[in-house]
Amino acid sequence: MAKKTPADASPVAHFEQSLDELEQLVEKMEHGDLSLEASLAAYERGVGLYRQCQAALEQAELRVRLLSDPEQPENGDAFAPAPAPDGR
Repeated sequence: MAKKTPADASPVAHFEQSLDELEQLVEKMEHGDLSLEASLAAYERGVGLYRQCQAALEQAELRVRLLSDPEQPENGDAFAPAPAPDGR
């Protein structure tokens, strides 16, 4: 059995790949040429990719907190949430 490296086990390592795939799915769905079944499959895949990206961002934030104050990472200031794409 092959050993996993720390980068392979971390969602952070695959964040950009997941985000790129998510953006491609959104573009396909917005184009409107997919069948209902293909749209549903793309939506399901997109939800999974979104969750992977969210987990990667949470792990990255935790890593920054640990680096900033390894003794008390829970006392680190939370990052401000990113504004929604529509500016709200």
